[in-house]
Amino acid sequence: MQHLVVRHAEPSDAKTIAAMIEEIERYYGATTIQPFEQRLAQVEAALFGTPPLAYCVLAVADSEVVGLAAYSFLWPAAGSTHSLFLKELYVRPDGRRLGTGTRLMRELRAIAADRPGCSRVEWMTDRDNDGARAFYRRLGFEEFEGKVNYRVACTDPDQLG
Repeated sequence: MQHLVVRHAEPSDAKTIAAMIEEIERYYGATTIQPFEQRLAQVEAALFGTPPLAYCVLAVADSEVVGLAAYSFLWPAAGSTHSLFLKELYVRPDGRRLGTGTRLMRELRAIAADRPGCSRVEWMTDRDNDGARAFYRRLGFEEFEGKVNYRVACTDPDQLG
C-alpha cells in the first residue's frame, strides 16, 4: 500500500460504503444480507440526508477504499457536553497491519477535538473480538467495566411491557 488518505465520505462513495457494510455483516457472521439497492438507499439517507443521521470517514490507498469509520454524536456525555460515538471501525484485509485503523482513530479524535462541546470519543467492541481489543490496547486505550448494553428491535413497540 502506498499513500494513505483519510477523508470524509462523499455521496459518490455511497455504493462503496454499501458494499463494505455487506463485508462487515459477513465478518460478524450474518448469513442473510439485505439487498444491495435497499442498503444503498439507507446509506444515502443516513449519511447524506438532511440532516444526516451519521457520518463516515474513509481510508483510501491507491484510489481504493481500504477502511471506514462510521460515527455520530451523542448527547449528553459529561455534564451537558456531547461525545463522538464510533459505531463501526472496519479495515479491509488488504489494509490491515499497515496503520489504517490507527489513522482512522486519529482522524476521529481530531474531529472530536475540533468540535466545540465534544468532550470524548466512545465506542464498543465485542468481548470476544480479541483482535480489536488488542488493537485498542496497542493504541493505549483502556477498557471500561460497568456498562451493560441492551438492544431491542423497533418493529413492534407494543412488545415493551
